[in-house]
Amino acid sequence: MSAEKVIIFDTTLRDGEQSPGAALSISEKLEIAHQLAKLGIDVIEAGFPVSSPAQYEATKLCAEQVSGPVICALARANQKDIDAAGKAIAPAAKKRIHTFIATSPIHMEYKLRKKPDQVLKMAIEAIQMARQYTDDVEFSPEDACRSEMSFLYEILEAVIEAGATTLNIPDTVGYVLPYEYGQIIANLKQNVRGVEKAVLSTHCHNDLGVATANSLAGVRNGARQIECTINGIGERAGNAAMEEVVMALHTRQDFFEHVTTNIQTREIFRTSQLVSQLTGFVIQPNKAIVGKNAFAHESGIHVDGILKHRETYEIMTPEVIGLSGSTMVLGRHSGRAGFIDRCRQLGYNLSDDEIQAAYEKFLEIADKKKEIFDEDIAAIINDEVRTVSQTYVLEYLNVTSGTGTIPTGTVRIRTQDGAVHQAAACGDGPVDAAYEAIRLATGQTPQLEHYTMRAITGGKEAMGEANVRVKGADGRTYIGRGVSTDIVEASAKAYLDAINRIASCIGTNTGDKANL
Repeated sequence: MSAEKVIIFDTTLRDGEQSPGAALSISEKLEIAHQLAKLGIDVIEAGFPVSSPAQYEATKLCAEQVSGPVICALARANQKDIDAAGKAIAPAAKKRIHTFIATSPIHMEYKLRKKPDQVLKMAIEAIQMARQYTDDVEFSPEDACRSEMSFLYEILEAVIEAGATTLNIPDTVGYVLPYEYGQIIANLKQNVRGVEKAVLSTHCHNDLGVATANSLAGVRNGARQIECTINGIGERAGNAAMEEVVMALHTRQDFFEHVTTNIQTREIFRTSQLVSQLTGFVIQPNKAIVGKNAFAHESGIHVDGILKHRETYEIMTPEVIGLSGSTMVLGRHSGRAGFIDRCRQLGYNLSDDEIQAAYEKFLEIADKKKEIFDEDIAAIINDEVRTVSQTYVLEYLNVTSGTGTIPTGTVRIRTQDGAVHQAAACGDGPVDAAYEAIRLATGQTPQLEHYTMRAITGGKEAMGEANVRVKGADGRTYIGRGVSTDIVEASAKAYLDAINRIASCIGTNTGDKANL
């Protein structure tokens, strides 16, 4: 019996970006989309075009520049949304419109304020409108899992008749448990007339921590598309994590017989790191598959078992998701060729100018650290190469603090036009003093809402990563990131990164959000 394909539908750029604080610029969205294509994602939900000009532009650029996956746009069940979606995805070689409307009694009564017959009519009309732009049309009955099954059967039969080719079943509020979700999919397979003409899809939220389990229960009962996000990011507690559902299907082929995916699993770790770095969302160490501790062993019993036979305590190898089996260490004597080769091994394809910028930073850090690890290289590239437009460049930073001393920060900042601004200020601590000086030098006064600092490599001279979330004068949220072996410098670079994003008008997209 030949294997059936499970379509992997990635909604990192749409549902994932709706995570509070996960603002992505248009260029960052495009970079992630290219990596998703390299990963082997079948369908990329690139955005919700009607919600803002930035969403529309990002979706359109993905349609124009990203080849391989189907490029999908989200739309509510109305003409304006569907027209915006259809125009945004028009350049794509393979395109899909994903339209939705709520079907649960609570949503129809209190959110839509419509009767079931009105919702049914709108759903049919939406499919017909979407078919004018593409034959690949997906329909989602929002809050499907709290809908009355008889009405769910009726509306799904109607949209199939109207031309829907994918039927997505969202657990919008993360309410149901795996057995229940599996039964819903099984009942739809059995009771919806014409269901064989469409692909059944899962879209599970993680409010009760079972989004991955629900998605797998759906596949077990006949769903052949999984909607998910990288690292499980998304509204509230997030969505089903792509890496978890894919590796569960990959590892437990004895349980999920005769199903397969197109995912290139060796790209999983790199994709995870890219999304983490661009969103500013740190991956928890114990996160399944891609967490720092996912392949770490400390217990003597475990280590002894691993050394004797790897499969005693590892159900998958780190290599299968793109991690090296052993840690690669570089130093200042490694040379340019060794640095470039390691970048290539890690999957980075850099231009000559990007290599030069990264190598110069590598040498600077190598003078401070005896050993440079893969994580250092990833941090260098994402800090030095993948940056926003540098309206302000930090040329000098000095901070003094100590017992009985008022913390004082001094900075020199050069602007894009070549002007140099110097400022000094006091603060509650060294980081606050640096921030006050940066505010004075730039004339920007964003409100700091959140600050984190973490070590991204080991050792006493570890690289530290600072992440900040600030609110600009426009009321929008901006993320900044900075990396250095000095935590005050990393903090200052993160704050200035956020200010550069403000100056570049990069931030969260305005407009409506969609909850599936």
